[in-house]
Order: sequence, then structure tokens, then C-alpha cells
Amino acid sequence: MNVAEAVGTALARRGIRHVFGLIGSGNFAVSNALVAAGAEFIAARHEGGAITMADAYARVTGRVGVCTVHQGPGLTNTITGLTEAAKSRTPLLLLAADTAAAAIRSNFRIDQAQLVASVGAVSERLHGPESAVADAQRAYRRALIERRPVVLMMPLDVQAAACPEPSNAEPEETVLRPVRPSAAAVREVADVLEGSRRPLIIAGRGAVLANAREPLERLADHVGALLATSAVANGLFAGSPWSLGISGGFASPDSAELIAEADVVLAFGVALNMWTTRHGRLLDPRATVVQVDYRAETIGANHRVDIGVLGDVAETAEGLIEELQQRGMAASGWRSARVAERIRAGTWQGTPFQDAGDGVRVDPRSLSVTLDAILPGERTVAIDSGHFMGYPAMYLRVPDAQGFVFTQAFQSVGLGLASAIGATVARPDRLTVAAVGDGGALMALPEFETVARLGLRMLIVVYNDAAYGAEVHHFGPHGASLDLVRFPDVDFAALARGAGLNGTTVRNREDLQAVDAWLASGAERPLVLDAKVVPTVVAEWLEEAFRGH
Repeated sequence: MNVAEAVGTALARRGIRHVFGLIGSGNFAVSNALVAAGAEFIAARHEGGAITMADAYARVTGRVGVCTVHQGPGLTNTITGLTEAAKSRTPLLLLAADTAAAAIRSNFRIDQAQLVASVGAVSERLHGPESAVADAQRAYRRALIERRPVVLMMPLDVQAAACPEPSNAEPEETVLRPVRPSAAAVREVADVLEGSRRPLIIAGRGAVLANAREPLERLADHVGALLATSAVANGLFAGSPWSLGISGGFASPDSAELIAEADVVLAFGVALNMWTTRHGRLLDPRATVVQVDYRAETIGANHRVDIGVLGDVAETAEGLIEELQQRGMAASGWRSARVAERIRAGTWQGTPFQDAGDGVRVDPRSLSVTLDAILPGERTVAIDSGHFMGYPAMYLRVPDAQGFVFTQAFQSVGLGLASAIGATVARPDRLTVAAVGDGGALMALPEFETVARLGLRMLIVVYNDAAYGAEVHHFGPHGASLDLVRFPDVDFAALARGAGLNGTTVRNREDLQAVDAWLASGAERPLVLDAKVVPTVVAEWLEEAFRGH
């Protein structure tokens, strides 16, 4: 057995079920070894798609996402997706071939370690045949424990070397227990809650990773708090009558008003960045802000914080419940029948708007709210970046936090379709809705073939305004020329059919009957909706977004 075979076999034994990638000579052997040992290989058409598929897969499953690529250009093609994963702290292992140390004139030669470090990923390496399996195990463990992308450089000469007989024994994992906050911090927060009349819990991805829905809801019940999430944690409190949905630019008018009324804000595993707080203007400046996180550097980094608590989200919630029970604290009176009705009626689905559809182009809000009513509740919604992205985030409900994939940490256009593929592989039992703009769809066009080849149960909705809409609406009102950001209309339905998918054009609500028919037929062949959306409707969140640029 050579090193490549030994490494692939050893990694597969860690329980890796799926590997995403694109095969070249440099990663051929290790990828085949992974498959031979039981992993399923998902072939992308571009390395940028492969890494994003692995990222989304990790977000949905909670397991380490794995991707494998060729050296040199195979790695450079992953960099945008790798940056997104690094900024999102996704546990991800990227197996990247590398040139041999002596191949100083190789066309493929670059400083791969320096490249990945520049975007926030961690570099590991197969140092030699004797240490190779241990090197690979260490890289996997770092991705898992540190919750970040690790790139394992695999020099070709080391891969090809004979490997000493590897041990079949699995390495012992050190079990890391979640950290409880200090008793003094818990008492300090409890003191504040005792005087609160309108407490609010805002949960972020840290709460999702801590599986903290149940303790956070019990804490909210105990103190009478309302609930909200950051965008990436959307769905965490799905179904709760006290959930306000997403805090920030995607919040409905009624939800935003209630968030602004809070006198104590408990921020659990959320960065409180400009998106969640509308550049700091959403929360009442008189409110007491408590931020809970296991990383000290995140506390107070984006927003004023009155009390910082170092600790695991779930453990902190449990500690607060115990403290408040000992004190015999009663819930505040904020949770009333009037507030419950305000929350129920104040969702985006219940917020009226003037439909701007003209029969030739459909209002993106009408498109989204109608799709929400048509599609099954068991769904995964994966959203690309662009002007359109608020509509699916606001109108398409999800069953839980794993049902929402929002690759926006790097704000790159073009990642949405690949993230939808990774999410579908992770949860094939759910219908995946890929919401993309026309610009992002064209960037990801090679992966249309991947969707067709894999026969994924997926609906791809292209919000097609024949433009880079964000730039149109940002610069247009100032009289700027928009020739560079407007394009001839593209027939995505025809492109879909050419790639082996179903495709249909949507110009009004009635055209969405095609989705009803598709679902009734079993949705066996993926469907692309080329939704010709009204280009003059401006997303509510856009003005807030550009204040950060």
C-alpha cells in the first residue's frame, strides 16, 4: 500500500460518508482509496463548486465536510469557497495534492500553504511516509475540533512512496465537554433579567452548533422572552409562537418594532454584526445587551455589550435557568395575547404589498410567497448572494436551522447552486430549493449538469432581472450609467433542458402551476424556474446593506 492509499483508507475509517471533488492526476489515488473504503464520491464540474458543496454538507449534517482536488490550479479554483468556509468557521477537510519538494520547475508549483493561510484556512501536510497517516488524522481532528477548514497538502512524492504497514486501530478521540460560564457571570445576568420587562433572545450560528434550541426556549419561557435569530441561524425557533424570525435587514416591520422594544437583549452565539442589528440602530440604545460566546474575541467586537459571558450557549442557558429557579423569578408580562397575535399577523407572509407584476414579469415577492404556499414544509432553502436574496430569506419558511443554507460570510455571488447540491446530498429526504439570481446562475452553470447527473430532488429558482440588481438599485438613483450591469435576457429554461433538467419560464403567479404539476408527478427530474422578475422592485434590506460599503 502506498501513502495515498493508506491516507484515503484511514480517513474513510473516521466515518466519512461523502467526498466532493474534481479528479486530477494528483488526487486520483487518494480519492479512489476513500471510495474503496466506503465513502461516496460526488463529482463536481468545477473545484469552486466542489468546495462549496462540502461546506454546505458540513453545515447541514454537523459532520466534517471533505473535498479533494488536484495541486496548483485545482487548489486555486477553490479559494473563494474556501474563504467562505473559513469566515463561517465550517469544519472542512480539503485534500489538496502538492508538488514534490524537488519539482521546483513544475508548472503547478505555488506556495499552497501561504495561499490558504491568506484566506483564514489552516495548512497541514503529509511530512513523510512514516508520519503520513498520523498527519492526515491530525488534519481531520483539527477540522472537527477547531471548527475550521484545514487543507492537507499531499506532496506527490510522499503520496507515491510505500507506506509502512498502517495500524488498523482507530485513534482515541479526546472528548471535549462544553464549557460552563462562571457562576459570577450567571448571577450578573440573572440580576439584569430580574428587572427586565421585555427580554429578547437573539440566537446565532453558535446556538445552532450547540444544539441549543431546547434550553434557549426553556429559558425564554422562564423569563417571558421573545425569540429571534441571525440570518445564518434562521429556522432555529421555527414553529414557536414567540419567534420573530430573522433579526436585522430581513426582519418584517412588526418584528423589527418588537425587537426595538426589548429592554434586555440576550445574544447567544451571535456576532451582533451590522446585518443582525441594522448597523447598530435596531436595538434600543437603552437596552442592556448580554453577549454569550465561547470565544472571547467575538464579545463586543461588533456591538456595544454590557455583560460578556464566556461559555457554551446551551450550558449558559441551563445555568441561567437553574439560577433563576433558585431565585423563584416569575416571567415578565411581555408575552400577552396581543403580542402573540401581532407576531402571528406580522410575518412577511402577512405583510401587504402592492403587486408590481404586469403579466410579462412577476413581482419577486409574489413569486416567493406563492412558492412558499406550494412547496412542502420539509424543505431545505439554499440562497445565493445578490439583490434578490432577501425574498427567499423572508418568504420561504424552513422547518429548522438545518433547512437554511446561507453562504454569505464572504458575500460572493455564485455559491448558491453548489451549496444547494451539498445540502441535497446531506438531506435527500427533503426537497431542496436553490434560490439564485441570473448572475449567480450563469457563474454556476457547469453545476446544472451535476444536478441532472445526480438526479437530485431540487427546484432551482432563478430570480432573473437581466442585471446585477444590487448595483442597478444602488447607483441608478444617483444618475449613474447602468450599461455595465445590465444584460440581454437569458433563457434559463432552455439552458436547463440542454443540461438534462426540466425547465419552465415564469412570468406570473399562474405559471407556478408548473411547480404543482412537477410535485404531483414525484419531482423526480430536477426543475429550473426561469422567473422573469420585475426589475424595478427594490428589496427592503438593500439600503441598509450598502451603508456598510
